[in-house]
Amino acid sequence: MSGLEASHVAEAFASNFVAPVGPQLDAFEHAVNDYLGGGLHCVGLSSGSASLHLALRIAGVGPSDEVWISSMTFAGGIFPVNYLGATPRFFDLSPQSWTIDTAILAEELARANHENRLPKAILPTDLYGQSVDLDALERLATKYGVRLIVDSAESLGSEYGRGRKAGTGGDAAILSFNGNKIITTSGGGMLVTRHRDWATKARFLATQARDEAPHYEHSTYGYNYRLSNICAAIGLGQMRVLDERANRRRAIFARYRTALSRPGIVFMPEPKGYRSSRWLTVISIDPDITGVSREDVRLKLLDHSIEARPVWKPMHLQPLYAGSNYHGVGFDERLFETGLCLPSGSDMSDLQQDEVLFHICALFDDSSQMNGDLG
Repeated sequence: MSGLEASHVAEAFASNFVAPVGPQLDAFEHAVNDYLGGGLHCVGLSSGSASLHLALRIAGVGPSDEVWISSMTFAGGIFPVNYLGATPRFFDLSPQSWTIDTAILAEELARANHENRLPKAILPTDLYGQSVDLDALERLATKYGVRLIVDSAESLGSEYGRGRKAGTGGDAAILSFNGNKIITTSGGGMLVTRHRDWATKARFLATQARDEAPHYEHSTYGYNYRLSNICAAIGLGQMRVLDERANRRRAIFARYRTALSRPGIVFMPEPKGYRSSRWLTVISIDPDITGVSREDVRLKLLDHSIEARPVWKPMHLQPLYAGSNYHGVGFDERLFETGLCLPSGSDMSDLQQDEVLFHICALFDDSSQMNGDLG
């Protein structure tokens, strides 16, 4: 917590709005819209997955439809496709950005268009604080008349080209305010759309799809997906430190890169014109060059009660999606074998980071000495 949340939560309690409606929720939606540049419609919801579920349903996704999606993503960014009975088709990452490879996507869209099997929606993931290539994706979506829904759960606070904020792409983007994100509402998410009617439908479906009537009348089914006013009050306090946190995470990334730059270690790239929030600092370790594997580093840190995690396991490798269609050259598969997310929290002190670096550098130095002795 930033220390700024308590006053907003106190106001929510004082107003007696503790349900998924109230002035703090309205203010939080306005604050996110303003931060993203305005002119959008923001709907506060209970989670990023709930936001994605609604966006896909409003886009018309249903049984027999395909949704084309980044294979390297969190499970919550794909499960809503299953909720709707649709089928995912997975795509590789670009080595230049570590986000969905738009060249591979363009080739498959052209082929699918010729074969009359275009997807209902494209669902790329902003990965580890970095935006996807919005211009290329929006051109493709427009060219083929396909809905574009961007999973921006990990990228709030980032920018894409000429100052455009991550979270503003496509027909809709979804945000997450889970406890591990750059700002949190304890649990929560948001649907961001340029379409007023999508926002209206999202609010309707998120509040049990209750038709206007003095009694409970329902012409379709809905969900209990609205964000609590209390949680939104927390979000109001968090929004005030969003840019500060993104700057801090970029500083943490820069210290890691300075200390760990050596042959065999590659940091997640940042294409020209992008500004990643560096939600997580992600590296790839080539054991053939360094003599040290990703697991060697992870377990070394774990021995000292420091948690680091492998990158997301590509969805096409998950048992649940065995046999699914996948397009790519396996860059994401190799990244899964070599990629590691280092401790990157906004409140991480330089002293704590120095401890992480000490243990990692010691491991590489030991390996260098051993390789020298063998040579």
